[in-house]
Amino acid sequence: MEIFLLNPNVAYLMLVTGFLLAVLALFSPGTGFLEIGALFLLVLAGYSVATQPVNWWALIILVLGVFPFLLALRRSGRWWYLLISMVALVVGSVFLIRPQDGALAVNPWLALITSAASIGLLWLIGTRGMEALRRPKASQDDVIGKLGVARTDVQMEGTVYVGGEEWSARSETFIPAGSPVKAVRREGLSIIVEKAEE
Repeated sequence: MEIFLLNPNVAYLMLVTGFLLAVLALFSPGTGFLEIGALFLLVLAGYSVATQPVNWWALIILVLGVFPFLLALRRSGRWWYLLISMVALVVGSVFLIRPQDGALAVNPWLALITSAASIGLLWLIGTRGMEALRRPKASQDDVIGKLGVARTDVQMEGTVYVGGEEWSARSETFIPAGSPVKAVRREGLSIIVEKAEE
């Protein structure tokens, strides 16, 4: 297992996948699965990188690449911040591990394919997020009485789609994911739902 984790290509894939799961978790909070997956992969990637020789300039590029990403999240329509962040991720992660023979530690084809897929996925997430930001926001009182669907299992906590938006929700009875729901009241920042008729 340790030899597998010390493979630079495996470390690269874990690093990029962990980063993507973290981005997905920012855009769809509530389940905890994405957050746990991102943390798990980033910890494994960190272990792999920490046990190998590192190019410190690549690590600095990786760390600095977080700031344009945060700016891209805060300033809608500034896609060049996201592009800078992605370039920093690709360059920093490809050159992060310093091989003994001086060649690239990460396979360039793997890096190219993974980077293209990552950029495509982030573009899709970003455009969907921008569309959601442009939609008029409903207040929690506006969704009371509306029908929707459970995105996750709902009881003590869960996520539902009601009134054109994702909501944190609770229910007095267990509601399986995919079931129709009706918003009955709100408590703080969550809405209380009940299972609706099909």
